[in-house]
Amino acid sequence: MEQSQNYNPKAPPPNYLAFAIITTILCCLPAGIVSIVYASEVNRKWMSQDYEGAYRASQNAKTWAIVSAVSFAGIFILIFIFYIFVGLTAFSFQH
Repeated sequence: MEQSQNYNPKAPPPNYLAFAIITTILCCLPAGIVSIVYASEVNRKWMSQDYEGAYRASQNAKTWAIVSAVSFAGIFILIFIFYIFVGLTAFSFQH
C-alpha cells in the first residue's frame, strides 16, 4: 500500500464527533446520523493503521455535518420566506 504525502501517521485526523452530534441534535437528523457514523470510524481506523481510511472517514464526517447544517439553514430560510409570503398575502386581502 502506497503512502500519500497528505497523511501524517504521527497525528490522527480530527473525528468531528462533537460537530456531528451538535448538527444531529439541532439540525438535520438523517445527515447528522451519517456524520456520527463516519466520525466514530476515524479513531478505529487510525488505531488499526488504516491511515487513508481514517482521513477519508474524517472528511466524510465533516462533509455530512456540513450537509446537515446547510440543509437546516435552507429549510429555515424557506419557512421564513413562506411566512413572509403568507403574511403579505393576508395583509393585501385585508386592504
